[in-house]
Order: sequence, then C-alpha cells, then structure tokens
Amino acid sequence: MPDAAVPVPDLIDIGANLTHESFAHDLDAVLARAAAAGVGRMVVTGASRQGSAAALALARAHPGRLFATAGVHPHHALEVTVEALAELRELQAQPEVVAVGECGLDYFRDFAPRHAQQRAFEAQLELAVACGKPLFLHQREAHDDFLAILRPFLDRCGPAVVHCFTDDRRALFQSLDAGCFIGITGWLCDERRGQHLRELVRHIPVDRLLVETDCPYLLPRTLKPTPKDRRNEPAFLPHIVAELARDRGENPVVTTANTTAAAQTFFRLPEAGPA
Repeated sequence: MPDAAVPVPDLIDIGANLTHESFAHDLDAVLARAAAAGVGRMVVTGASRQGSAAALALARAHPGRLFATAGVHPHHALEVTVEALAELRELQAQPEVVAVGECGLDYFRDFAPRHAQQRAFEAQLELAVACGKPLFLHQREAHDDFLAILRPFLDRCGPAVVHCFTDDRRALFQSLDAGCFIGITGWLCDERRGQHLRELVRHIPVDRLLVETDCPYLLPRTLKPTPKDRRNEPAFLPHIVAELARDRGENPVVTTANTTAAAQTFFRLPEAGPA
C-alpha cells in the first residue's frame, strides 16, 4: 500500500460518452462532480463520424482534463466510407485524440451487417497502424471473429484495450494472451449478468487493468441512492473501483493508483496538472 503521505493520483475514466445528449444541459456540473469525486481526467468516446468530431471539440474545450478517441462503433459500420476514413485520419492526427476507436464487432445487436462490421473494423485497424495510437475496442458476442481480425495487427500498432469487457473466462484469457488491456465498467455491479466478472477480475494483470463508466450507460446497480434520472456519470467511477478492489482483494487506494498509472501509460497522457 502506498505511503499515506504520498497523494494518490486521481482516477481516469477511460470511457465516457460525454457527447451524449443527456449531458448537453449540465456538462459543467457533471465535470465538477467528477473532480469532487476524485476523477480528474476522462477520455471522451468517439463512436461515429459526428461523435468523434464532437469528442475532439470537448477535449479542446477542457484541455488536460478531457481527451478523445476517434472511431466508428460497429453499430455504425455502414458509415465507414472512403470519405469517413479520411475524416478519421485527420481527427486521429490531432494531439487531443489519444486512441483509435471505438471500433470492433457487435453480434449481440447486429445493427449493421456482420460483413460490414468486419470491413469497418479492419479499415480502422489500418488507420491505427498508420497513426501509431492505441486502440479502443468494442466486442460483444463476437470474440472469435474479433480476435481473428485483430491479431495480425497487434504487432504493428499501439496497445489495445477491450473496453467494457463483459465476456467469459476464455475470452478474457485469450485477450490477455494477445496482449490486450481490459476495461472494467459498472457491469461488474450487475447481479443479473455481471456476477461472473467478480471472479475474473482477479486474473487481470495490475498493469493492464483500466476502469471506466461508459456513461451515461451502465449505471452501477449497487449504487445507493440511485439517481432519479438513472444516468451514469464519471463521478460514480469510485464506486465501481471500490467494488473492483473488493473483488481483487485490494485496498481501493491501491486499485486507484494502479489503474491510473496503467491508463496514463496506455494513452500516453501527460502528468495531471493542478485541480
């Protein structure tokens, strides 16, 4: 455990959908609550052409506190045209954009045809090779195809995180064996569908464990009192970390320090400035 005299770094929320319309009316208050809760930095997820540009704009409006990703979620795979890839390449060249994605495969919803998802995923992996930035990845009920497409790129691009990991033991260990980082959300706190994660999180190496809210989605079901609007936000990340620490048999102070160090390394973030 760190010496009590040494300040513990603020948490980093690696996946916050702050461009979502539910944050449009009170984003400043959301950021203030996050800071008060010890969440000093957040990575704003870009999940579409429009959303990626909006994520960059937010990061520029809050330098040093907000950073962005730029990519197209598999739900929007049909957006990935030649023009879209050119837009993404330009966005990913900006210093405030710290990762390529959110990209990957989603066979649970199948909002886009699977062949289109696979093409869009591979095209964005090529962008990651070109720019050298880390990968922010989405995978749901598509693990085998996901890893088959990803593996040939892993030695040619930056590090990769399987964000919002919800899969089983086999998927976890195969992702770890491939060198991936793992992002844990409030899914851990869902007794209906996240119970298996309670045991699995013990096996994630300390230097490859990242934490996120995926807000406004995935409000932790163990959070009390429950917000009336049921909107998740970065200020609730310490609650997730406390549950994660318990499941790993760690002091939350240790989990905070380790996940912050891992996130800072993964995204190549500058040291946190004064609050």
